[in-house]
Amino acid sequence: MNLFILRHASAGSPRANPLLDLKRPIDKDGKTQCLQLAHVLNALNLNFDLVVSSPLKRAQQTAQLVATETGYEQKLLISNALAPAATFAQFQRLLRDSSTSENILVVGHNPNLTQFLGQLLGVGANAETSGTPRVRLRKGSLARVNLQRGSAVLQSLIDPRVVRALYTTSIKSSRRKTSRK
Repeated sequence: MNLFILRHASAGSPRANPLLDLKRPIDKDGKTQCLQLAHVLNALNLNFDLVVSSPLKRAQQTAQLVATETGYEQKLLISNALAPAATFAQFQRLLRDSSTSENILVVGHNPNLTQFLGQLLGVGANAETSGTPRVRLRKGSLARVNLQRGSAVLQSLIDPRVVRALYTTSIKSSRRKTSRK
């Protein structure tokens, strides 16, 4: 199974009221991040068998935009295992329940997505003291983890700045610029 872990796209500043923060949508930059990421994923010929999102609005919007732009035609699966208060045990249960799918995209939040990724890779909570590098997921970052027979291998980690650079270079014309004076 190939697990793609995506932190939701840019959604502005958190709201002071927690109930309002649950409904905070992605902003203009977030929409751009989603479209650029989908463009890069399409260039890599990646398709998803299952797309799972946190119940929060910003994660659902991120998942829906990326899924739609990459040709995913099924309904999004909404799971509390990706909510900000979710535990690693809930996340593992989600992975077990989804084990029949080959390529799975999960969209959630920090800090739990980073912790889940670290635990999958065997990076413990004491990463700073053990000398193991920490994984950082910025908003709009995508990690690809290969889960084969219980072991997890990080295949790639794409930062939104890298996505922007790949997108920019892929849409430029291959024709040389010539001056017409």
